[in-house]
Amino acid sequence: MSRSVQVIVFVLAIVVVFFLALALRAHSLPPVSSGPAPDFTLQTFDGQSLTLSALRGQVVVVNFWASWCAPCREEAAFLEQTWRTYKDRGVVFIGVDYVDTDANARAYLKEFGITYPSGPDLGTTISQAYRIKGVPETYLISKEGIVSGNAIGPILRAGGAMSQAQFIARLESLLTAP
Repeated sequence: MSRSVQVIVFVLAIVVVFFLALALRAHSLPPVSSGPAPDFTLQTFDGQSLTLSALRGQVVVVNFWASWCAPCREEAAFLEQTWRTYKDRGVVFIGVDYVDTDANARAYLKEFGITYPSGPDLGTTISQAYRIKGVPETYLISKEGIVSGNAIGPILRAGGAMSQAQFIARLESLLTAP
């Protein structure tokens, strides 16, 4: 192998190692739990385009889910019920479908009667921005666009990542914040 080929191979190896190290570092970081909410635009299953930053002034709940996720199924009815209760009070729910098929995702939405805006996380760009570790994960975002808590795991009546009562208390707190 010529000297120039060796140099090229060496440089390429260094570049590959660099990008692998970046990927491992990103994967080892904890999910976003505070600070400005990573902005995103979601194309919903019903053809709408929804941008998080355009929702400033409202409390936003971002829920990462998938049709194949059993714990997502456990919290689906509660999330829909809570959305219906709070949607006229300045709260927006956004469902972000993670690594799923279109047909299965749409069947899930129909099965649970989900009416809040939901769409696929194409290329997993939104989930990467929030550094999710799995599904379900739910993020509460203040009127100012600040992540004000998260539930890493299902929101259940008792137990889980966050209880339903704790979730409602957080929503109420964000709504009444100046």
